[in-house]
Amino acid sequence: MSHKNFETEAVRTQLERSQFQEHTTPMYITSSFVFEDAEDMRASFSEEKERNIYSRFSNPNTTEFVEKVVKMEGAEDGYAFATGMAAIYSTFAALLSSGDHIVSARSVFGSTHTLFTKYFPKWGIETSYFDINKPEEIEQFIQPNSKILYAESPTNPGVDIIDLELLGTIAKKHNLLLIIDNCFATPYIQQPIKFGADLVVHSATKLMDGQGRVLGGVVVGSSDLVREIYLFSRNTGPAMSPFNAWILSKSLETLAVRVDKHCENALKIAEFLENHPKVNTVKYPFLKSHPQYEIAKKQMKLGGNIIAIDIKGGIEAGRKFLNAIKMCSLSANLGDTRTIVTHPASTTHSKLTSEEQLSAGIFPGLVRISVGLEHVNDVIQDLNQALNN
Repeated sequence: MSHKNFETEAVRTQLERSQFQEHTTPMYITSSFVFEDAEDMRASFSEEKERNIYSRFSNPNTTEFVEKVVKMEGAEDGYAFATGMAAIYSTFAALLSSGDHIVSARSVFGSTHTLFTKYFPKWGIETSYFDINKPEEIEQFIQPNSKILYAESPTNPGVDIIDLELLGTIAKKHNLLLIIDNCFATPYIQQPIKFGADLVVHSATKLMDGQGRVLGGVVVGSSDLVREIYLFSRNTGPAMSPFNAWILSKSLETLAVRVDKHCENALKIAEFLENHPKVNTVKYPFLKSHPQYEIAKKQMKLGGNIIAIDIKGGIEAGRKFLNAIKMCSLSANLGDTRTIVTHPASTTHSKLTSEEQLSAGIFPGLVRISVGLEHVNDVIQDLNQALNN
């Protein structure tokens, strides 16, 4: 039975029950699976028969988790990874060859930027960057050997928004694969495939888990592309563990209710910070002051749980603000039940040069706030006293 409502798919998509008729899917903590006989083994390895062989290839728990994300994103197929960065790296490595070219938004996660600038050039893969605030210039960066158009929306950490429909049109016009990192939005808020994305990647560590417990990554999209990624991954080994998959599948059951509250809190906090005298600017997709507010309203159901603020006084003021925090957590993670405050210039994006940080919209005083599920007044009180002190 297929359900059309997001929340029902998240709760009711489940493996077929075993002979024990369990209500909740059990953990399949096993490294491998047994065969009936030699012919069963041969047919399984030759892929004449679809079944689990070895948990580096597939496992019932990862299958259930992936199936949920596939339905949520409106995709055809997917594959789960140990981390979000494993998903991003494996996707590019499976689909690119030496001599290929990537067109990417300049505003991307620090580790993704490192892949593009440090590692891919070793293998003859180059990247050109466009300004997410100047989408009209994207086509000038496309070369005859360009294969992939890549972006995050919203971006990490600047919370910039790019028109996914425009990217889909450009990718189709130039026969490029469009890959979107949808981590900040989750499929509950935004579904890039509807706008022309071929593949969507997530760090499941973030809002999908939602409680800062396990690592994970996932890519979903067209069956043909996922097949290529699967073949690369089964031979290189970045597989998600069955335990993490079980945790993440259960977490998806509450994704909608959690994200609703995250976003409700985030909007109230963003509105408060926008009027604070110690703050230069506040960027939150559903604030009318956001430069891409209209685009955000077009393609996002809600504004997400991430706020970017630029504190007056630069990097030193940012550090003092973090040191004055009393309740909120200082951590490099995001999408947790607990509100997390991070200074990207000195942490997640510290490997970028000052010039690279500025070009990606990361100012010295930029602070990223991942709004949690505490009472909103308590979070506001903590942020307010930290700014004032």
